[in-house]
Amino acid sequence: MNKKIIYTLGISLSLIVLTVLLSSYTGLYDMYIPARRVKNIILLIGDGMGVAQISGTITVSGDQLNMTTVRNIGFSKTQSYDNYTTDSAAGGTAISTGTKTRNGMLGLAPDSSVVSLITELLRDQKKMSFGVVSTSAVTHATPASFVAHNADRNDYEGIALDYVMNKPDVFIGGGKANFDNRKDHRDLIQALRDEGYEVVFNMEELQKANADRVAGLLAEGHMPGFSEGRDYMLAEATQKAIGLLSRNKRGFFLMVEGSQIDWGGHANDATYVLEETFDFDTAVGVALRYAAQDRGTLVIITADHETGGLTIPGGNLKDKSIIARFTTEGHTGVIVPVLAFGPGAEQFTGFYENTGIFDRMKGVLRLK
Repeated sequence: MNKKIIYTLGISLSLIVLTVLLSSYTGLYDMYIPARRVKNIILLIGDGMGVAQISGTITVSGDQLNMTTVRNIGFSKTQSYDNYTTDSAAGGTAISTGTKTRNGMLGLAPDSSVVSLITELLRDQKKMSFGVVSTSAVTHATPASFVAHNADRNDYEGIALDYVMNKPDVFIGGGKANFDNRKDHRDLIQALRDEGYEVVFNMEELQKANADRVAGLLAEGHMPGFSEGRDYMLAEATQKAIGLLSRNKRGFFLMVEGSQIDWGGHANDATYVLEETFDFDTAVGVALRYAAQDRGTLVIITADHETGGLTIPGGNLKDKSIIARFTTEGHTGVIVPVLAFGPGAEQFTGFYENTGIFDRMKGVLRLK
């Protein structure tokens, strides 16, 4: 499918200045001195985001991306245990557990035995807080990879129960129906409240939330697309999650997913891909700004896989346009970038398996 995109992102200059802090401050890396030890990790996953998705968004945004300011760059190999082309469940599990598993499985080894999530390790060993933020339902594969153990990524009600059982300190996204409109008639929203959660259902309520545990269930299913009125929810939710999690002086882990880059790839819709990649980058900007101020925070930006087989055979820098071509409506097996900023960032350079992201995170946090 061939598709020519002549597209300029409709963003005010003031918003660009606000969210693209690092790219407007070219001296940051010369002045920035990270702490010797990693206290916090913010892991941002652009679902389906390969090199072409980033390259196209660089062009249409006029080279206004936060992620392009990061200097420590590596690549991960994304194959799952049983397939050259991973799905998001196996891809997310590789990152969250250091174990390659079968497509469709969450937090389990290929033989269905339970493997420890990094969120479980850091909570058990260091009493750190953790959270997830997503533009999909929180019960979808990538956020679920950091909370759940389930042989079926489509068991959304079972995954919702894992949220109640495993108690992430903050989780924000869609998926309300999996908590209160269930086949078993259980009211998991009340169960969350019984566990001390402040449960909120829109961005206005989220901004006012102040409890130690916050569940933001902002849509019945998935969040709407950026062009459908979601606005800058991902960046704002990331900022809120950091503010809540950073109360823990022992540190925190936050996973932020830009889910719908993947959906644009499946649809072979280049405009959708570019909008969602830019939106994801605004959340990257929030994380990098916090890390630059905090100095003990490691930011990792990566993908679970590439979607769509996107190529860019041509474009025009002057009018910020690209020619986009897709080779598939599914995922591909190509390597994806890993960008890192902060203490320990140099550990993420080079080529390695997707499980190597877990190994490196575990190493810099000094987990057993």
